[in-house]
Amino acid sequence: MFDGAQRRIVSMWFPRLPSDRVLRACPTDRPFALTLRADNTDRIYCLNAAAEAQGLHRGMGLAEARIFCPGLEQAPADPAADSRMLGVLRRWATRYCPWVGRDGRDGLALDITGSAHLAGGEQAMLDDMRDRLDRAGFAVRLGLGDSLGAAWALARHGRRRHGDRAAPGQGAQALAPLPVAALRLDEATSVGLQRLGLRRIGDLESVPRAPLARRFGPGLLTRLDQAMGRQPEPIDPEPEPPVYAARLTLPDPIGLRDDVMAGTERLLIALCARLTARDMGARLLRLTLRRVDQESRQVELRLAAAMRDPARILPLFARGVEQVDAGFGIDQLRLEAVQVEPLPAAQIGGAQVAQDRLENLITRIGTRIGLENVQRFLPADSHIPERSFLISPAAWSRAEGDWCAPLPRPLVLFAPEPVVARGSAPPARFRWRRMALDLARATGPERIAPEWWLDDPEWRTGLRDYWRIETRQGRRLWMFHTPQNPGWFVQGEFA
Repeated sequence: MFDGAQRRIVSMWFPRLPSDRVLRACPTDRPFALTLRADNTDRIYCLNAAAEAQGLHRGMGLAEARIFCPGLEQAPADPAADSRMLGVLRRWATRYCPWVGRDGRDGLALDITGSAHLAGGEQAMLDDMRDRLDRAGFAVRLGLGDSLGAAWALARHGRRRHGDRAAPGQGAQALAPLPVAALRLDEATSVGLQRLGLRRIGDLESVPRAPLARRFGPGLLTRLDQAMGRQPEPIDPEPEPPVYAARLTLPDPIGLRDDVMAGTERLLIALCARLTARDMGARLLRLTLRRVDQESRQVELRLAAAMRDPARILPLFARGVEQVDAGFGIDQLRLEAVQVEPLPAAQIGGAQVAQDRLENLITRIGTRIGLENVQRFLPADSHIPERSFLISPAAWSRAEGDWCAPLPRPLVLFAPEPVVARGSAPPARFRWRRMALDLARATGPERIAPEWWLDDPEWRTGLRDYWRIETRQGRRLWMFHTPQNPGWFVQGEFA
C-alpha cells in the first residue's frame, strides 16, 4: 500500500460456489441442488438459479424440495472440495493485486490500493473480474469500498444485481440505505435493531452510540466503525506454500553418469537441509536435466515413505540417471520435492534401521513395477474368513493392527471347493480334488454366522461349521459344513 493513498477494498462473493463448482464439470439447465445430511435428514446445501426459480431454498429438506420440484437433480455436497476451489480462486485473484485473503467460506477480499490503474481503473477492473468469472462458470457479486466492511456490505446487499461500488470517500452515503444486516451482525442483533425501528445503516448513524452499546454490546459499534472506515480491519492473506527446490547451473556441460550423480548429490544435500528445517520429508522427487540444446529430461523418484536423508535417496536415482540421454551435454540440474509430508524427528534404533531398509527395498522394486503394485496384507475387523484381511499398497500403508482370530487360520485360503461326503459329522473318508482322503483327526466345530448387514452371495447358504481336518495322507485341511443346505467344502489348507 502506498503511503497516504486512500485504501480501496474489493469483496468477491460467490453466492453459489458449491453448485457452480460441480456444474462446471457437468453443466445442466435443469434445477440442481447439492445436499448435506444434518439432523438425520438430507437438506439442500446449495442450489443453482433454476432451482431457486422453483421456490427452493437452502436448508429445505430434500423430500420437501422434490414435492415442489419433481425434476430436481441432486448430488452430495463436498465442503472440503469447495474450500479447495476457493483456494484456487484466491490464487487466481492475485493477478489483480498481491494482497488477497479469504472472507468466510464463499468470499474473497482484495486490497487493490494502488493497483487499479494497472487494469484501466476501478470500474474496468471490476468488469474484467466479472467477465472472467462468468466465462469460468462462477456467479459472483462484487463490492468496492474504502473498508472491508463497506465492500462486504455492497457485495451482498448492494442495489445492483452484480454488486455495487462506492466512490472514494463516499462510503457513508453508499451504506446509509442498506439494511443493518449488511454490517455482518448476528441474527439476534439484527432483529432487535429492526424492532426498535433501526432498519438501515443510516438510522444507526443518527442515534446516540451509548444506548446502542449498553443494549447490544460493543460488537455492534465495532462493526459500524469498521464499515465506515473509522476502525481498521486487516485482510489476512494466506501464506504461499514453501517451494522445496534447488538448482545447479554448470559452467561446462557434463554427460557422464558419475558427474550427474555428483551434481544430484549437491542438490540433495541442500534440499534435504530445507526439509529438515521444516520437519518435512519428500515422497516424490523430480530431477530435471537441461541439455545444451535447451531440451530437458526428467527423472522422477517416488519414495515408499517420506525421506530427507541424502545418503538414502541418492542411490535410488542411479537407475533413472543411467537411462537419460545426455545429448551434447547437460548444463543445468534442478531438483524439486513435488510431494512432501510431515516427518518429525525420530530416535534411531534397531527397529528404525530395519524399517528404513524395508522402505528402500520397496522403493527400488517400485521404480521397476510401480509402487502401487508392491502390496501388503492388513488385518480387517471381520469374522468372515474372506474379509478378515485387506490388501493395500505398502508405500501408503503401515503394518498396523493385530490378527485376532479366535482359532488358528490356514496359511492358504481359497474359494470354497466342494467335497464328496455325506453326513453332518466329519466324514471318515471323502474325495477332494480327485483325491481319496481318510480322516485321522478332526478339531471343531467353529460356527461362523454370515454378516447380515452385507449382501454376500457366497454366504447365502447361512451358517458354517468349520473343522480342522488332519488326513492320514498328510493333508491338513480347513473344511466346513453348511447345516441349512447340507454339504461339505474345503476353504483352506494349513502348512
